[in-house]
Amino acid sequence: MAKPQEPVTIKKYANRRLYNTGTSAYVTLEDLAVMVKSGEDFVVYDAKTGEEITRSVLTQIIFEQEGKGGQNLLPINFLRQLIRFYGDSMQLLVPRYLETSLSHFTQEQEKFREQMGKTFNLPGLGIMEEQVKRNMEIFQRAFTMFLPTAKENVANAPAAEAAGDDIDALKRQVSEMQKKLDKIGE
Repeated sequence: MAKPQEPVTIKKYANRRLYNTGTSAYVTLEDLAVMVKSGEDFVVYDAKTGEEITRSVLTQIIFEQEGKGGQNLLPINFLRQLIRFYGDSMQLLVPRYLETSLSHFTQEQEKFREQMGKTFNLPGLGIMEEQVKRNMEIFQRAFTMFLPTAKENVANAPAAEAAGDDIDALKRQVSEMQKKLDKIGE
């Protein structure tokens, strides 16, 4: 097994410049944001005191990202609630809760992306077509339930050609469902 790679060391100098010791070059907060997004790990130290300041630098990156037009990720109410937890007896639980929640969210996001990838690679978009058909059925049912004249329109609609057979079947099902609902309502 490969040994996990050591995090890159970043030094922050008094003039606020950040120095990547791995590449021997100065970097910006934007460069560090790109490193985070690509999964590259780093640790930031104050060059003068040697104190680790990674948390405050990551917070600065978030602040910068939030400041960019139209890229707000953290809702105001969330920020207010987060501030309220400082000094609260629940403060110790919040970091672990947030970390676990984001971990679960990331896993679900990956599952969703995988499913979408599988769906779009299928001939004819099989799963997608089935979902569209189900959604159409639900829409037709709702449509006829809330618009009394719609059931007449559905029943009197002209027959479609070969491609319309599915629609005709849906219309019949909707009409039958409407009749059942009418009986229930009596």
